[in-house]
Amino acid sequence: MSVRTLAPVLAAVTAALTLLSAPARAAADPDPVREANELSAAAKSTAKYADEALAIKDGWIRTDECASDPKSGGIGYHYVNPKYIGSVDPRTPATLVYADGPEGRELVAAEWVVNDGDGTLETTDDRPYLFGMPFDGPMPGHVSGQPHHYELHVWLFKANPHGKFAPHNPSVKCPSASAH
Repeated sequence: MSVRTLAPVLAAVTAALTLLSAPARAAADPDPVREANELSAAAKSTAKYADEALAIKDGWIRTDECASDPKSGGIGYHYVNPKYIGSVDPRTPATLVYADGPEGRELVAAEWVVNDGDGTLETTDDRPYLFGMPFDGPMPGHVSGQPHHYELHVWLFKANPHGKFAPHNPSVKCPSASAH
């Protein structure tokens, strides 16, 4: 292959590698079109899981503890797919979030979870970004055995008065309060 024909191939490979590393870029690099496309991809890839049975069939593990905070509101029931922990791909959240609705559980949000690389709460140099937003954290695990991690909630299917990326939603009510 000549240098002339190799240059476009190298440019394409470089562009692909840049896209693969894109979620780690700083929030100082906003791109509203990319962010809108990522949100659209997230909604499209998770909408089918409005059918809770399909989510379970596809590997999300159902939980029966509804996460909430007395001051901030609810989050809901987390269904975790362990193979997606660490994903910063908008199409593969680690967690689907459901809330009680009139006809059972309803898909309301998705959450991306990335373990803290150095396991130290004091440093943030490995903070991931998605949708142009920094992940919350690092924070201690919420359940026994969960490492320090970062997380990003996105309210794709239920409006949140606190904002699309706020962890808690005051319109989500849990049967009994539990902290998260």
